[in-house]
Amino acid sequence: MQEKHILNARRLLCPLPVIRTQEAVKKLRVGDILEIIGTDKGILQDIPVWCRINGHTILQTFNNQYDYHIVLQVGE
Repeated sequence: MQEKHILNARRLLCPLPVIRTQEAVKKLRVGDILEIIGTDKGILQDIPVWCRINGHTILQTFNNQYDYHIVLQVGE
């Protein structure tokens, strides 16, 4: 059964959001969902590139007035 997790990467600048995402994914199982919330617009490009290289799937990206959100599914 997949679980949903949230990573607060607010106020972190590149490359820290990607590093924190990598650390979080190591603790998750294949199929789990991780939502990364950050304030650095760079995560909209950096995390999808990292996901492609590492076999994870981007399910959704969106932003609200204050934050950028990326939802990914952990791959193998």
